[in-house]
Amino acid sequence: MDRRTLLLALGLGACAVPLAPAPATDPIVTEIAVIDRGWHTDIALPVDGPPLHPLLAGLAAGYPGVRVLLFGFGDRAWLLGADNSPIGMLAALLPAPGAILMTALAVSPEAAFGAEQSVPLGLSLAEFCRLQHFLADSLDRSRLLPDGRLGPLAEGPYPGSVFHASPIHYSATRTCNTWTAEALAAAGLPITAGGVLFAHQVMARARRAAALRAGLSGPARSRHSAAAGSGCCC
Repeated sequence: MDRRTLLLALGLGACAVPLAPAPATDPIVTEIAVIDRGWHTDIALPVDGPPLHPLLAGLAAGYPGVRVLLFGFGDRAWLLGADNSPIGMLAALLPAPGAILMTALAVSPEAAFGAEQSVPLGLSLAEFCRLQHFLADSLDRSRLLPDGRLGPLAEGPYPGSVFHASPIHYSATRTCNTWTAEALAAAGLPITAGGVLFAHQVMARARRAAALRAGLSGPARSRHSAAAGSGCCC
């Protein structure tokens, strides 16, 4: 029984939540993506756009040639493979320390995962900065090394991936997909996190947000290139 089946069996299904209107003010300067990885979702952050938050820039610096950083949240013990037994799966539904899996990509999200598994979302500079602050706050800064880099928990399961500790706790009501929706909502996208447990819920909301943004294309939402070193709140 996988985690999705287990959550359904426990009656933890989610109700539909109406979305807030899409903002239509600042120009779009960059594009992120929400990635569907089966039961799990990631956020893909471009490295070569507007300036990165210092903590995230430090992570990117460790991977020459990186184009995109992926961030995904999960139960720390589960992600690190400490206990993947049925008992461990049940234990993961209780509040427990979380972790962030970061993966560095040298290609676009669409090239890595396919267009069907990736939803691109254009962001204004302010939205991009708010998203980065959420991601930085999802990392345990108590693990900062003397040189300012963030010390990892362990190597990740893929080339160019690493686990980092998170101060956020994972639970049956705050899953990896809840976290993804929270991150997008924190950025200011027309997405709510209420009731989100599963990947398909995040992807549906991301696609709706993308459609809302597409409907607002024009002078108010036209894409502009941010100049290197432009003023970011990060």
